[in-house]
Parts: sequence; structure tokens; C-alpha cells
Amino acid sequence: MKKLKCAVVGVGYLGKFHAEKYALLPDCELTAVVDLDEAVADRIASHLNVKSYTDYQQILGEVDAVSIVVPTTYHHKVAKDCLQAGIHVLVEKPVTVTVEEADELIALAKDKDLVLQVGHLERFNPAVLGLEKDEKPLFIESHRLSPFNPRANDVSVVLDLMIHDIDIILALVESDLVRIDASGTAVLTQGTDIANARLVFKNGCVANVTASRISMKMERKMRMFRPSSYVSVDFHNRVLTKHKTGTNEMFPGIPEIVTEESVFESGDALLEEIKHFVNCIFTNTKPLVSGEAGRRALSTAIQITQLLG
Repeated sequence: MKKLKCAVVGVGYLGKFHAEKYALLPDCELTAVVDLDEAVADRIASHLNVKSYTDYQQILGEVDAVSIVVPTTYHHKVAKDCLQAGIHVLVEKPVTVTVEEADELIALAKDKDLVLQVGHLERFNPAVLGLEKDEKPLFIESHRLSPFNPRANDVSVVLDLMIHDIDIILALVESDLVRIDASGTAVLTQGTDIANARLVFKNGCVANVTASRISMKMERKMRMFRPSSYVSVDFHNRVLTKHKTGTNEMFPGIPEIVTEESVFESGDALLEEIKHFVNCIFTNTKPLVSGEAGRRALSTAIQITQLLG
């Protein structure tokens, strides 16, 4: 099988990891890295023995697939140019700045029969992959709390952190949103640093979502109440816990509660995400986190952000 020629546009903190993962895959050939900072591009290129560029236009027509890991404001422009050049695209989240931009990329990828995948990394967390989808949740509560990091403050905490849980919740519930309530505040930056949103779905499910980038601890958990079970997902420690009714009785007429806990080994979610992207290209299948999924998460995050004022 012919190797897929790949490149990464933007090889800063996260982008360099994308480049390293492509270099590991036997069915891929990492041919180039691109970064506006020539020194950064040269350093990563030298480390991986590939070409370096400061202008992504130079790779158009030269590669089959690309990861776009640049600031969100440039996602649409870079992804559009790559798709128009016939290149499959994995773009980091959020997919674009506006829903209209996302719609244009989705339509372009469809027209060109190309894979457009959005980098919602938590979908490839082994604890999430191990989650049974047999029951729809009735109530969801999620907390994504992180200490302050100056690296990702070009967007609000909703678009930086909360959007991960929004994406997972939308995929689990599979119902239209009918109402959103939200509150939040800026503490250390000009944008919102801590936020809470309550999502009400047409099928009756309610999700209470909290995100903070000014916490003293790291916590990434989601709890789901379903008709016959209660499920807890610890994203950070990769633990999936399920409580359900058993066949014995805890008290007369009251069934026992049986607990099942699965602890997953430390995986490489980014590698799995890129493997999935590559496999979708070879098999011409729709990715787990498609452009449409990225659009839904973005649209919901924007509505929450607008409510925060």
C-alpha cells in the first residue's frame, strides 16, 4: 500500500506531538512541518528528518493529509486552502471561529470527497471508548477543572476546556438542544475563566457542565445517571465506574447495587486520534469526530459564550 504523505502546520507545543505521531506510523510518511517561526520549524524538522517551511502554501499539492495546529483564528483559512488542494484535514478544536466557517469547510470536504476530522482528543480517551452506549443518559454532570496555564488564553474557558465535554455530551445524548442557561466570570484574563452551563435536550436529558482554568487542582470527571445505571468517567485517571442494580436484594424488596470498575492503562489518545484519521482516509469512512460533530460542539459553545456576555 502506498504511504500517505503527511505534514503538520503549526509545530508549537501541541503541533510537535502531531508530527512525532505521524513519524511513528508505518503507513504514513511525514514529509514536512510548517511554522511561522522558522527556528521552531527547523528544530522540529531536523529532529524528524523532514523538510521545514514557514508558509503552508508550499506544501499544497505535495502532501495527502495534514494536521492543522495553529491558533483558532487561522483554522478556516488554512483548512480551506488545504481542502481545495485535495488534502485530507485533521484540524484542532474548536474547528473554526464561527459556525458559518465550519459549514463552508464541511461542504468543501464533502464536495471534494475528503476526510475532515476535528481534534476533540477526549473522544479517544480509553475510558470514553470503553463507555457503553446501550442506554441514553437522563442527567449528566461534568467538571473539567485545571490550574491556570497562560498557553491557551486566546479563547474563553468554554472554547478551551468546556467544549471537550460539550462534544462528548452531544454524542451521548443524540437529541436537539431546547434550552441553555449559563453563568461565568473572568478572574485572571480578559475572557471567561470559570463557567457553568445547563443544557436541556428535547428528549428530557439535562446536562450540568462546569469548566475552570483557575482551579488549584486538576479534575476531569463526568457522571451520568441512566435508567438502570449510574456511570462515572474519570478522564484524567482513565477510570470508568458503573453502578447498577443486581439480582440479589440489599433490603427486602430493594435490589442490591453492583459496582464494576475498569481502570485503563495509560494510552496515547493523540496517537489513536491520528491513527483513526489515517484509517478513515484509507477506508473512505466518516471519522468519529467529523466536521459536523465539531460544528455542533462549536455552535453550542458559542451559544454558551454569548449567554455569558
